[in-house]
Amino acid sequence: MDEIKKLTIKEWNADDRPREKMLAKGISTLSDAELLAILISTGTKSQSALDLARAVLSSADNNLHLLGKRTIADLTKIGGIGEAKAVTIMAALELGRRRRNADLERVEVKASTDVFEIMQPIIGDLPHEEFWVMFLNRSNRVIDKLLISSGGVSGTTVDVRIIMKQAIERLASSLILVHNHPSGNITASTEDKNLTKRIVDAAKFFEINVMDHIIIADKSFFSFADKGMI
Repeated sequence: MDEIKKLTIKEWNADDRPREKMLAKGISTLSDAELLAILISTGTKSQSALDLARAVLSSADNNLHLLGKRTIADLTKIGGIGEAKAVTIMAALELGRRRRNADLERVEVKASTDVFEIMQPIIGDLPHEEFWVMFLNRSNRVIDKLLISSGGVSGTTVDVRIIMKQAIERLASSLILVHNHPSGNITASTEDKNLTKRIVDAAKFFEINVMDHIIIADKSFFSFADKGMI
């Protein structure tokens, strides 16, 4: 088998040098493939980093949202993408999610869509179920959010006592419950309804209001409050 030689950026064709393009014209002029090529950095004997970047995007139908759902195992199936490159790509996508979420911290929650905007980047793409709680002050501003439990593809166990303890420690006035359905079905299950009632009943004892329970599935969501169920 021929030894694979990695092409350095200086060996790329002039049209395949996104770093130089970014410095000369600005980062906004770069395509998604060119941005990925900078992360990938080196190519192989037969492919430049830009070629590999295009292959990565093609594996996700040229959709960054779908690419965000890919795992290390998925990315390393692409020829020329090893574990190190896959980790770099996933780290960059995660930073993008966190930046978007940081911009929405401490916002005043006025509607279920506000909660969706904050939490969708965190749990919308996950292949397993997670249950989170957002803690709000008297002005309905988010003071914190916390992962309560993480489970499998069809459910996760939630301890109501942990939620109450965390709410009291943060002096929260209100709570918003959030979890995802990896299946894509946003319908509230009987278990979802029963859990919501138990948390609402426990919170009343401490004079804490449960404002809503949001179920997120990819780009859609279900709100208990919007449906008059809380």
